[in-house]
Amino acid sequence: MRGELSAGTAIVGTGISEVGRVYGRTAPDYAADAVIAAIDDAGLTLDDIDGVVMSLGIMPDSTLISATLGLRNQRLSSKFTFTTPGGAGACAAVQQAAMELHTGMASTVVYVHSDCPLRESGQPISDVFAKNAAAGGSPAGIPGLSMASGLRGANPLYALATRRHMAAYGTTSEQLGAIAVAQRSWATMNPLAQMRTPITIEDHQNSRPIAEPLRLLDCSLLSNGAAAFVITTAERARHLRQPPVYVWGWGQCHPGYTMSRDSEFGLRSGATISGAAALSMAGIDVGAIGVRELYDCYTFTVLISLEDYGFVAKGEGGPAAATGALGPGGSLPTNTGGGQLSAFYLWGATPLYEAVVQARGQAGERQVADHDFVLCSGNGGVLDHHATLVLGAHPRT
Repeated sequence: MRGELSAGTAIVGTGISEVGRVYGRTAPDYAADAVIAAIDDAGLTLDDIDGVVMSLGIMPDSTLISATLGLRNQRLSSKFTFTTPGGAGACAAVQQAAMELHTGMASTVVYVHSDCPLRESGQPISDVFAKNAAAGGSPAGIPGLSMASGLRGANPLYALATRRHMAAYGTTSEQLGAIAVAQRSWATMNPLAQMRTPITIEDHQNSRPIAEPLRLLDCSLLSNGAAAFVITTAERARHLRQPPVYVWGWGQCHPGYTMSRDSEFGLRSGATISGAAALSMAGIDVGAIGVRELYDCYTFTVLISLEDYGFVAKGEGGPAAATGALGPGGSLPTNTGGGQLSAFYLWGATPLYEAVVQARGQAGERQVADHDFVLCSGNGGVLDHHATLVLGAHPRT
């Protein structure tokens, strides 16, 4: 059954709006641009779309893209929000679309992620997150104690996870810096990237502290914009405009142990179970993966995902990064568009977009030669959710 599902689905169109520090438009505006571009990329029209899946970011607008574009009589409509799998939503959306296609609920699905957190030029990013946190209120009772002590938001919680990994395995800040440097090297070759100036380990070490041990260059960007993907059956994909990118396997894991006593928080993520499931469904092992597009809200997220997928042994993510293995010319090319650290921040749509570009062989000067199989990951919450896709440049027979 799982093999039938993975053999029958392909991503056939991609589209991206203007993205980055761009202003004066709404999330539905960006989403509409991305969806129209993705449908055109596939050589289809709006009338061909009978399913829509959305995911929304930090400051979502409530308007569904179906209403914005005037789509009628959709057979499938679904929406992931800030409170659901978060950054794991893009991989999860493709999984959902594949299952809906298999059951006949839809024939061609468009998935779009849109966000518009930056409302004006020069707005401090801290203000965006502060307003979002204030809107959610503070929990009462025991859960509120950590916030009362100042432990509020993602930065200090990811800092705790990073510090625990450092204590257990000797991971260093300079090794995290090597991840940032590698991804910036890729970004210099990506015309869509917000940050294209090369950086060094010294630049990383001199960037201001955010939450010890995390520095500014350990943290992802914030962006306005949208990315969209058209997903259909493998049979239909063969007759469309672009080289199909086939969905070979997928998996999810939601550990549920954050901040729990005796948990593996900071030592092991959901990538362990999610990745094993996706590779098993694809019928390949980790050694077959040529390109890694890993969710990178922080450099640490890349490091722990590399380890938990089995690309390197546990505790060896830092030393591997320090050798330059993740950058151009390295043995483990990772986040080849620059990722969320240097390219743009569209949650799980960022690694998914680059994964499709690489699998198609359309990445230009940053194209990885071995792109038969691309692994794409999504991470939500503070290591609370994980989703994985294995994408292939060739159909599964």
